[in-house]
Amino acid sequence: MAKIERIKCGNGNCYIVSNGKKAILVDTHQKKYREKILNFCKPYNISLIILTHGHFDHVQNAAFLSEYLNAPIAMHKADLGLIPNNMVQSLYAHTLLGKIVLSASMKCFNIDNLPKFKPTIFLKEGDTLNNYGISGTIIELPGHTNGSIGIDVEEKSLIVGDALMNMFYPTVSMLYHNRPAMLESAKRISNLGDRTIYFGHGKPVKNKSWAL
Repeated sequence: MAKIERIKCGNGNCYIVSNGKKAILVDTHQKKYREKILNFCKPYNISLIILTHGHFDHVQNAAFLSEYLNAPIAMHKADLGLIPNNMVQSLYAHTLLGKIVLSASMKCFNIDNLPKFKPTIFLKEGDTLNNYGISGTIIELPGHTNGSIGIDVEEKSLIVGDALMNMFYPTVSMLYHNRPAMLESAKRISNLGDRTIYFGHGKPVKNKSWAL
């Protein structure tokens, strides 16, 4: 049975999904949390680093952790362009709170200190993690970014990246590149039924109807 450990990094999260000593790391957050994330990883044999999407606050430590842990980096190909330039996919918000979050996020996206890295594995809908010792399946959840993905772990837990958020309360993503796609992804998550939802931002909750 897989175990999911939340690594709380300020207002964001990384996750270790493990089966005994075998494990994968999901997202890598920002440089200032590097040592904390590394210490969580040390008890495990991390065989893969999965990025749920290409935004700065999820990928800044990818190059460092990949080299230190000798683990390849995997993501969806549609977000490859975000690595050199987080501004290549415009972000929008339609609520006041969302616009405040968007303004704060843009300050990070404009920081030119993202170590360059090249993913060697491109994930898509239906890919499994069996070769890495984890019973999990990749699901595509576009909207927040074009290449946003989630990980369905044993059909019990769903790591959603920023397809949903729980910064202030559980909701569909406050920020999106494509709002119709984001809402469709939220609907898809709802239809998966009984799952614990693990967010890129905020503590886990039980799955529900994510309608606006």
